[in-house]
Amino acid sequence: MDFDRRGRLRGPYAMDKDDMQVTETLNEGLKRSYAITVTADELDAKVNEKLKEAQPDIEMKGFRKGKVPMPLLKKQFGQRLLGEAMQETIDGAMAQHFEDTGDRPALQPEVKMTNDDWKEGDDIQVDMSYEKLPEMPEVDLSSVTLEKLVVKAGDTEVDEALKNLAETAQEFKDRKKGSKSKEGDQVVIDFLGKVDGEPFDGGAAEDYPLVLGSGSFIPGFEDQLVGVKVDDEKNVEVKFPEEYGAENLAGKDAVFECTVKAVKEPVAAEINDELATKFGAEDLAALKAQIAERLEVEYAGAARQVMKRALLDQLDEKVSVDLPPSLVEAEANQIAHQLWHEENPEVQGHDHPEITPTEEHTKLAERRVKLGLLLAELGQKAEVTVTDAEMTQAIMNQARQYPGQERAFFDFVRQNQQMQQQLRAPIFEDKVVDHIAEQATVTEKEVSKDDLEKAVEALDDE
Repeated sequence: MDFDRRGRLRGPYAMDKDDMQVTETLNEGLKRSYAITVTADELDAKVNEKLKEAQPDIEMKGFRKGKVPMPLLKKQFGQRLLGEAMQETIDGAMAQHFEDTGDRPALQPEVKMTNDDWKEGDDIQVDMSYEKLPEMPEVDLSSVTLEKLVVKAGDTEVDEALKNLAETAQEFKDRKKGSKSKEGDQVVIDFLGKVDGEPFDGGAAEDYPLVLGSGSFIPGFEDQLVGVKVDDEKNVEVKFPEEYGAENLAGKDAVFECTVKAVKEPVAAEINDELATKFGAEDLAALKAQIAERLEVEYAGAARQVMKRALLDQLDEKVSVDLPPSLVEAEANQIAHQLWHEENPEVQGHDHPEITPTEEHTKLAERRVKLGLLLAELGQKAEVTVTDAEMTQAIMNQARQYPGQERAFFDFVRQNQQMQQQLRAPIFEDKVVDHIAEQATVTEKEVSKDDLEKAVEALDDE
C-alpha cells in the first residue's frame, strides 16, 4: 500500500465515498494520469436525482402536475438526461480529486472515455491526464536588495522640455520673397483635383494651409510641393491608395492643379508668460514647476522599470523549480510568434510558415513561466487584489485609443473575460512587485538623466 502526504491511500486502493474508483496510472515529475470508474449504479442514481428535482413541475396527459410516476418519467426523459448526468458526474469526480489532492492543473485536464463500446447499464471508464503546477518554494523577501535610481529635474532638463513645448506651439511667418519652400514649411495653396480630366467632389480648396511633411495629404502630394515659390503653378500628380475611403477614387490616378499663394517658415513661440497661459499655467514660473513635476514622474516611472528588472532577476536566481512542459512550450511558441511578426511587420495575418521556437525562446519562456507562477503565489499569499476602480481606470486608458468608440469598447471589455484578464494581469503583477519591494532592502541612488536613459536602454539589450 502507498499513502500520500496527507495520509490517504493512493493508487488502486483509493476510492471516494460514492465508491467511484480513482486509480493513479502515472506519477512522473509534474505529469499525472488517473483512471476513473463511474459505476452504473451511481450514474442511475444521478439520473433519478435529476428526475426527482424536475418532477414537481412536469405535466403529462392523464396526471396532475407534479404527480407523474417516476417510472414513467424515467422512460420518457431518462435517456435525454443520461448524457448530462454523465458529464456532471465526471466533472464532480475531477473537482473532488483536485480538492482531495490539492493539485492545480497547469492547463485544462485531458479527459476521454476509454470504453468506446459503452451502453446503458455499463460502468463508465474515463482517463484523466494533466500537468500539475509545482509547489513554489518559500522566498525570504528581506534578502532581496534593490537600488532605486533617483533623477532630479534640473534647469537644463526643464529648459529642454520648455523648448520642445514652444516648438509645438509654433507659428508660421512669410519667408523672404522668392524663397523656395522646405520640408516643415507651410504653403498656402488653392488646388483643384481631377480624375480622368474631370473635377471630383471634395477635391478643391482655396487658401489651404498645408505643412509639408505633415502627412495630412495622400502619399506623394506634399513631396512635390517642396521647392515651390509664391505664385508658382504646379500640377501635382498622385495615385489614390487602393484602400482609400472613397470607392470612386480608390486606386485612381489624379492631378491636382495647385497655385502657391504663400510660403511660410515655422517659428517657435517665444518662451514667456504668454506661452505659459496657452498651456494653462498662471505664468512662466508656474509652467516650469509643472514641467519639473511631470519630468520627475516620468523619471520615476523609468527608474521603477529598472528596479523591477533587477528584482525579477534576483527572484529568478533564488528560485529553482520544475516547470510544466506544456506551459513552457505554449509560452515559447507565443514568444517566437510575436518576434516573427515584429521582424515581418508586413504580414498582418497568420498565413505564414510554421514558426519553430529556438533554444533562446525556450529559455526566455522558462523564465517567464517561473516568475509568473512565483508572483501569482506571492500575490495570493499577500492577498493582493485588483480593485474595480483600478480595472475601470485601465479600461478607460485603453478606450482612449478608440476615439468616438469609447463606450462600445468599454462594453466589449465588460463582456469579455479574456480581455479583462489581459488588463488585470499587469496591474496585479505591478502590485505584487510593490509588495515585494516593501519587504526588500531598497537604497536610493541619485543619478543623471543620461545615466537613467542608459539603464533603460540596457533593459532592451538583455
